[in-house]
Amino acid sequence: MQSALFNFHSFVTVVLLLICTCTYLKMHFPSLLIRRTGFRGFFWKAARIGERLSPWVAIGCAVMGMSILFW
Repeated sequence: MQSALFNFHSFVTVVLLLICTCTYLKMHFPSLLIRRTGFRGFFWKAARIGERLSPWVAIGCAVMGMSILFW
């Protein structure tokens, strides 16, 4: 079994899921991602990417979903 770090398809899936999860958490629980530095700052940045690039993230999620289902 390959790790997500060595398989590009799995790595992109994990990154997209991280971005979507952080964005969802920031919308529903904004106090969790207030800090912009340190360990939680990484998740804040992922949530910011999800907020600003949401059409591209949505397209990426749709493409990854189709590739998982059909390939």
